[in-house]
Amino acid sequence: MSKKTMGIHHITAIVGHPQQNIDFYAGVLGLRLVKQTVNFDDPNTYHLYFGDEGGNPGTIITFFPWAGARQGVIGDGQVGVTSYVVPIGAFKFWEERLRKFEIPFTIANRFNEQYLQFADPHGLLLEIVEREAGEQNKWQFGGVTPDVAIKGFGGATLFSAQPKKTAKLLESVMGLKRMDEDGDFIRFYSTAAIGNVIDLKITSAGRGQMGVGTVHHIAWRAADDSDQLEWQKHVATHGYHVTPVQDRNYFNAIYFREEGEILFEIATDPPGFAHDESQETMGEKLMLPVQYEQYREQLERSLIPIKVQELQ
Repeated sequence: MSKKTMGIHHITAIVGHPQQNIDFYAGVLGLRLVKQTVNFDDPNTYHLYFGDEGGNPGTIITFFPWAGARQGVIGDGQVGVTSYVVPIGAFKFWEERLRKFEIPFTIANRFNEQYLQFADPHGLLLEIVEREAGEQNKWQFGGVTPDVAIKGFGGATLFSAQPKKTAKLLESVMGLKRMDEDGDFIRFYSTAAIGNVIDLKITSAGRGQMGVGTVHHIAWRAADDSDQLEWQKHVATHGYHVTPVQDRNYFNAIYFREEGEILFEIATDPPGFAHDESQETMGEKLMLPVQYEQYREQLERSLIPIKVQELQ
């Protein structure tokens, strides 16, 4: 059985105070808060989802915000850098916007592309790159208009404890195409228009430690439940331990840890984020899975109050 993932479904990270998280990803980056819910395994913690107007796969970054938690260390066994893609011609806008909000940045070149590199308030490493591919994000917020708005993920840079084995996995199991090398990086492509470029660092970044400012896992796209079950069997036949299917309300998920120690998820595109609230009102209120609805009053008292607000 030969399988090819379309690309990144979502990326999930650990951060600190939830209001700082919202102010940066909605207020500065102009992404839409498409869902506020709770960590299904720790319901006294938020699980916040940001993406494009429709909350489409390939645009979603999700966060577990633990205010006061210890800082992590970005390194081997993690997604080291998360890339965002913007329309051609938008680079200057983002330079000026980062200056406006006093966010330090550097400009780097990789694979003949220019990258705007910076960190979020909790230390997560991000970058912005211009590309033609990908649909325009129609969400408008805080001065970010569709002609310059983040379309979704450009991709991700993987820091592996065993890069040769991770490279083999990306090609032979995940079905990505190896395209080129540039210094310390090997570039792979998937078939989607966004979330489709993976750069693998082939030298060690030092051992990573999970905590605030680090990526918890990267999720790859499965078309539907049937496709996901095929992925489960496919991954297992290559010798990886794959979890049973987990119902995450907005998608179903399976997980496995690859030999470079990065946690991989394969998530279904459906049902998406508008099945428990309307497309127009996504993200406006706390949504709870059925098992926690009876504890709503208690959870709302314990969770830190948050709001989406335009920044000056």
